[in-house]
Amino acid sequence: MNLDLISNIDLVIMAVYLIGMIFYGLYHSKRQNSEEYFLAGRSMTWPIVGISLFAANISSTTLIGLAGDAYSTGISVYNYEWMAAVILVFFSIFFLPFYLRSGVFTMPEFLERRYDRRSRYYFSFITLIGNVLIETAAGLYAGSLILKLVFPDISMTVIILVLAFAAAAYTIPGGLSSVVHTEVIQAILLLIGSLILTYMTYQAVGGWENVMAVTPADMVSLIRPMDDPSVPWTGLIFGVPLLGFYFWANNQFMVQRVLTAKDLNHGRWGALFAGLLKLPVLFFMVLPGTMARVIFPDLENPDTVFPTLVFELLPAGLIGLLMAGLLAAMSSSISATLNSASTLITMDFVKNLKPGLSSKQLVRVGQFATVILVLLAAAWTPQIEKFDSLFKYLQMVVGLIAPPVVVVFIWGMFWKKGNANGAFYSLITGFVIAAILIVIKVSLPDAGISQWHFLHTAPLLFLICSVIYVFVSLRGPMPSDAQIADYTWKNSIYTDETAAISSLPWYKNYRILSVFLLIITFVIVWIFR
Repeated sequence: MNLDLISNIDLVIMAVYLIGMIFYGLYHSKRQNSEEYFLAGRSMTWPIVGISLFAANISSTTLIGLAGDAYSTGISVYNYEWMAAVILVFFSIFFLPFYLRSGVFTMPEFLERRYDRRSRYYFSFITLIGNVLIETAAGLYAGSLILKLVFPDISMTVIILVLAFAAAAYTIPGGLSSVVHTEVIQAILLLIGSLILTYMTYQAVGGWENVMAVTPADMVSLIRPMDDPSVPWTGLIFGVPLLGFYFWANNQFMVQRVLTAKDLNHGRWGALFAGLLKLPVLFFMVLPGTMARVIFPDLENPDTVFPTLVFELLPAGLIGLLMAGLLAAMSSSISATLNSASTLITMDFVKNLKPGLSSKQLVRVGQFATVILVLLAAAWTPQIEKFDSLFKYLQMVVGLIAPPVVVVFIWGMFWKKGNANGAFYSLITGFVIAAILIVIKVSLPDAGISQWHFLHTAPLLFLICSVIYVFVSLRGPMPSDAQIADYTWKNSIYTDETAAISSLPWYKNYRILSVFLLIITFVIVWIFR
């Protein structure tokens, strides 16, 4: 153990947290049937839904990555955070009502109802691969990097297995109810720790004027020129919303949290609450990375900014609190992806192949799937260190796999003529193009196309897949009446809803709350433009 970094009281705090989370998660377990195990009985209220969304999003890789990017390129990384608020407003108005009313367990299941089983299997497969080999493994890796600093004599393999066990200990027996309830505690702990670290960092730099003295003006601006390597303004307009829509409105491990809501209003309030929680991230997760340029101007690896601030600025006890917060973020991400991945396997594959299984048998399948998935993720995690730039690579991959998925969801919702063939062939086309681009970027990094920013490549791929979708759909039959009536938008939905919410007080009217959220977002962006 590295005694220079951590004290016995910090170790006690971390140990109490890990043990406490396991028992707290088991206490809130719901596993009597498949709906309780995979969707927490669809009984969650809006605060839990919102905090759970936020906690699942702010993973250990995000926590480290935000500070690291702010240190190296400036606050433009915050564009992904405030855009989430805008996306969640759109999601709450148009997509969430269809998701909840359909009673689906997974996003691929929704695609099957709108199109056919081919689209369901495709989306389920790529989501499953991404959840386990990218998101879960990346969370384990980021957590293991930090703990390796504290316990240099323990092998990374052992650390990874311990972290995986801690997250799986309550996820496997307790299901999504355990995951969601523990995420609430984890989010609160993370927010408290991050606020303390931000205050200590600000005190250490001696004021904002000292930050500006060593930081170029463009690094504290959200709107960047078109050739900016981080977030060019063209990518902000066309690329970031596309990736945000995929992450918040299509990604199983995020949407699954909203599917736990007890009714549509709680789902909407929870989604908007998550959007509100994303806005202060600028102040207690992004700006500390920029301020660190004053204190530690020569860090070789920007990803070490967050742990360096923790170990260098905080006293004993608070280090343990922040480390527990980091473990909380990692645990939230891992438990979220494990549960959503087991849901995909159980509901999209096993249930279709074995339709006679009872609800309790499906739960057993989900538990067994989680065990296999956590072992696969733990086995893959050590391989991640072989990649030179994992964070940028993951952004590139998401930028390539997201566009075709967003195409079939958005066109399918707002265009009645979109059919199963149009969806399937646009998905396959997008997959082939994405695979080719990834191979080119890896094997020919100096090629012209390899130099394209992923926020420019993503909207171009979206346009290509949209053309394929429309062309194939127009040449085929119209979807059935059931596919159109229950899964496409129509103006009567808005007018009927207007009458339904007219009697609600303003603070329960999601439209008014959406306007307030957008105004707050606009003010923050304008100030830091």
